[in-house]
Amino acid sequence: MKKVLPILTAVVLIFIIVMIFASMAKEKNMIVIEEGNHSHKPLEVKLNHHQDTQCGMTLTTLVDSAQAISPEGRTWFFDDTGCLALWYKDIDFKDKAVIWVYSRDTKEYIDGRKAWYDKTSNTTMGYGFGAYKVKKEGMIPFEEMLLKMYRGENLTNPLIRKQLLGK
Repeated sequence: MKKVLPILTAVVLIFIIVMIFASMAKEKNMIVIEEGNHSHKPLEVKLNHHQDTQCGMTLTTLVDSAQAISPEGRTWFFDDTGCLALWYKDIDFKDKAVIWVYSRDTKEYIDGRKAWYDKTSNTTMGYGFGAYKVKKEGMIPFEEMLLKMYRGENLTNPLIRKQLLGK
């Protein structure tokens, strides 16, 4: 009986731990991709409920977030335009994807291909590309932002960071 009690206690404890984690996973029910967006408009983001497709982070703010929609209506979510760029590099429907980015100046989703990007914003993942509707000096278009991400020319690169911010 003395040997059975510790084993039984361990089994019960493991069962309780498994049940706690299972209930937490059901409660979270994170959304990475949503189906059926045939209007190709930006979807409402539920903060702490949508998850970045590229890096896996939970979207905790709309600032610097982005959405990409396939011709079939699948919508992917991103917490940083840099994450969108990294994901975009490997998709086979680049020309047909609808891209929405959250504009820092108008506080709404705008067409990501028509947006202007600065290079020094304090973005969620630290890449530095904040999206704007209105162009200001030094801002770059979508294709150049993509190119800079692919080359590693963003604020996560210490040399580029020092060049752009002097730090």
